[in-house]
Amino acid sequence: MSILEKKLKDRSGSKCELCGNEHELSVYNLPPNPEDIIEKSLLGCKTCLDQIENTETTDPNHWRCLSDSMWNENLPVQIIAWRMLTRMKAEGWPQDLLDIMYLDEETLEWAAATGEGDDEEGKIIHKDSNGNVLKDGDSVVLIKDLEVKGANFTAKRGAAVHNIKLVWDNAEQIEGRVENQHIVILTQYVKKTK
Repeated sequence: MSILEKKLKDRSGSKCELCGNEHELSVYNLPPNPEDIIEKSLLGCKTCLDQIENTETTDPNHWRCLSDSMWNENLPVQIIAWRMLTRMKAEGWPQDLLDIMYLDEETLEWAAATGEGDDEEGKIIHKDSNGNVLKDGDSVVLIKDLEVKGANFTAKRGAAVHNIKLVWDNAEQIEGRVENQHIVILTQYVKKTK
């Protein structure tokens, strides 16, 4: 167990800081600039974290727990509560909670930094060379040999890049590991795999 995980378990009483579940807990570092520090992390269960990462699996009834956790004193918990309520605001009840939730200007800017709550036309969308939408955690394959500046190697065509991270402010860039090097890759040179 990492030091960060131990601190988060102490802070949360070994429960998911969003729904209170006590099983399958793990550390979640908040995008867009995730860091392994307690001020930018929370302890979440598999159910919550899967739904945060994958918008298609969002179950609004699961998130009714946010009526309690949105008042948590820890900013990462407040921010995820705001993001999830914003994602589901068309349901009705999440908008009611958003109306009474208060985040100072700096915290609200951090919460909105991933594009949650933006109109679809203003949202940055990452697409691969075939036009498929990319998401954090996807796997891609390089479709061209790429010279990696500063690392003195060529990322070969056909190389798989797993668990990519989107560059949140640039729709043409993703981050990933190739040959144990963390690199930035242009989306025009990748193809999403299933």
